[in-house]
Amino acid sequence: MPAEAPRGYVVDDEEAVRSSLSLLLRSAGYEVATFGSGDAFLEAARTDLPFGCVLLDIRMPDLDGLQVQHALTERRLPHPVVMITAHGDVPLAVRAMKAGACDFIEKPFSAEEILRAAAAALESGACAQHDARAAADAAARVATLSPRETDVLQGMVAGRQNKVIALDLGISPRTVEIHRGNLMAKLGVRSLSEVVRIAIAAGIRTDGH
Repeated sequence: MPAEAPRGYVVDDEEAVRSSLSLLLRSAGYEVATFGSGDAFLEAARTDLPFGCVLLDIRMPDLDGLQVQHALTERRLPHPVVMITAHGDVPLAVRAMKAGACDFIEKPFSAEEILRAAAAALESGACAQHDARAAADAAARVATLSPRETDVLQGMVAGRQNKVIALDLGISPRTVEIHRGNLMAKLGVRSLSEVVRIAIAAGIRTDGH
């Protein structure tokens, strides 16, 4: 099957900017949707909007780019954002990046800058999506463990031997071995390295405290 085309969403109140960015992205193989306001984009984003890079003007009437970005974050929508800014908007762009934007591009921009930023944003956004899915899956697996199995898991990822875990928990080493086997079965893993990977993804502390 052919690879799915990358998607781009252009959000800008200037029609000329929307047209030029849309044409540029389409020429590079993107599927593109354009929006004349932040409200219009957020309305579309209420539905199951496919994953894509958002080229977002930082200064727009009504909702500005920072407000749109904040709304995306609040809704936990995964679309990576590249801010489009004017020369005097660098402080705003820095605020946007601190809030999670991938990059910002100053007007007038070159085609190369836009395409490079969009590709990098999609790559980082895809990685973030993968990490989020992995974390959710790991947390769901860990949630199936009993309290005692979770105690043993914490000891394992802290690098403690069974006899030390047993001493800490006031149980026998044989009981630790049973809990260890049970938790590994529930997590669907066969090695300590896999246990540690899932524990880290699930947010289990690995420093022994």
